[in-house]
Amino acid sequence: MIRIGMVVLALAAALAAVAAAVALSPWWWFAAVPLLLLGLLGTWDLAQRKHSVLRNYPVLGHARFLLEHVRPELQQYFVERNFDGRPFDRDVRSIVYERAKGTDAEQPYGTERDVYAPGYEFLVPSMAPREAPGTPPRVRVGGPDCAKPYDMALLNVSAMSFGSLSSNAILALNGGAAAGGFAHDTGEGGLSEYHLRPGGDLVWEIGTGYFGCRTRDGDFDPKEFADKAAHDQVKCVSLKLSQGAKPGIGGVLPGPKVNAEIAGVRDVPEGRTVISPPYHRVFSTPRELVRFVARMRELSGGKPTGFKLCVGSRQQFLAVCRAMLEEGTTPDFIIVDGAEGGTGAAPLEFADHVGTPLTEGLLTVHNSLVGAGLRDRIRIGASGKIATGADLVKRLVQGADYGNAARAMMFAVGCIQAQRCHTNRCPTGVTTQDPRRARALDVGDKTQRVQRLQAATVASAVELMASMGVTDPADLRPHMLRRRIDPYTERSYEELYEWLAPGQLLTGPPESWAADWKAADPDRFTV
Repeated sequence: MIRIGMVVLALAAALAAVAAAVALSPWWWFAAVPLLLLGLLGTWDLAQRKHSVLRNYPVLGHARFLLEHVRPELQQYFVERNFDGRPFDRDVRSIVYERAKGTDAEQPYGTERDVYAPGYEFLVPSMAPREAPGTPPRVRVGGPDCAKPYDMALLNVSAMSFGSLSSNAILALNGGAAAGGFAHDTGEGGLSEYHLRPGGDLVWEIGTGYFGCRTRDGDFDPKEFADKAAHDQVKCVSLKLSQGAKPGIGGVLPGPKVNAEIAGVRDVPEGRTVISPPYHRVFSTPRELVRFVARMRELSGGKPTGFKLCVGSRQQFLAVCRAMLEEGTTPDFIIVDGAEGGTGAAPLEFADHVGTPLTEGLLTVHNSLVGAGLRDRIRIGASGKIATGADLVKRLVQGADYGNAARAMMFAVGCIQAQRCHTNRCPTGVTTQDPRRARALDVGDKTQRVQRLQAATVASAVELMASMGVTDPADLRPHMLRRRIDPYTERSYEELYEWLAPGQLLTGPPESWAADWKAADPDRFTV
């Protein structure tokens, strides 16, 4: 109401100045004209639907776009760095914004990166490039125990909960998924009407709080889970073990954001801060984890079921592989979340110092499954700062089958990284439960942006692969991605990392894996 009041006040002052100019002195026109222009600009800002910032901050919000306009001349690229210290070659936010708006175009001149700097990575082009397929490839998710396999897109919406995100943000994300034919991970905050209303495919994530399928004392409720998993839009079910930005601790939703609607979706008390436990009640050993995933698949009617984690101990993950072998069952997918992934709120020490980066996490999970002879039964998803087609192709080379994006999708729905997610005062209506702020996010416009971003990013990835002589992601190989070690030396991923052969852990593990494989206990998570 304050923003409307200020615009009305400006218009009233303008009319008063006009009256004074006519009745008293022409000098009043020097006040009347600027006030009238400000009032009209504010009115337009409130009425337009393209920019959420302007709807929440009429007139003042234009300062943000002015700074964005002059930024390329002031700053050549991000100061933000990814996990191994390499600067992005271009402002990734700009790439995402342009693709979401449908204005992605070629840039003049060459790379802005130092191609001789240690850490620089590049994809290897082929002397016999292929024509990019007209229809992007998809990934069949569903092992031998799955009755209802799902064909996953190469890029999907990563886990972001209703409660952390506004209802309009969820509607836009799912609407984009419905329009573009890709999947939308619900996050651990439960299954809401905003996930279901647009009709997009869903990966229903269950966290340690079992929100949306929990008993009054916080245990897993199998009946409520089975009822909701039966929704036609729920294509897969994911058990969250840990999150890249804060592995080892649960999520937090501040009390002011827990309104009656969110409390009902999550099965929690209204107005009280919701803290997810750091661990699951339903299992405490690798074997129990594997059994519970199989139980979730049975309760869901045979839909693809898996788990998400930020990788820590290789020995612990190998223990899970041993449990799979002994139990004779596997998850249908595993989502690897990198330590460089984002979150609405996390202790800085956890975000900066805990968890394995996505590259090493993917290599650990991929090689463990290959070495245990299980890789052909399980698909691997990658999550953690995937924003461009090049990001996606690199993750596919490193062992993933598909990717999930959260931060880029938030940019598409209007996030400007104001870092006010935890305050309930998001300036663009993305991460707030304040209905006056959330209404600034126009669902129709942002739905189109989400769809365009995903389509353009996947098209870029497919085009990159074609330039490498590949049309099927399964044909990507480690030698196709190279990293500079120093100004005079570069190595391929095939040379930099150890790659296990199928079943190698069972027949004769290499020395570097032998101790961890021997110590892996399916009945205990060893420290």
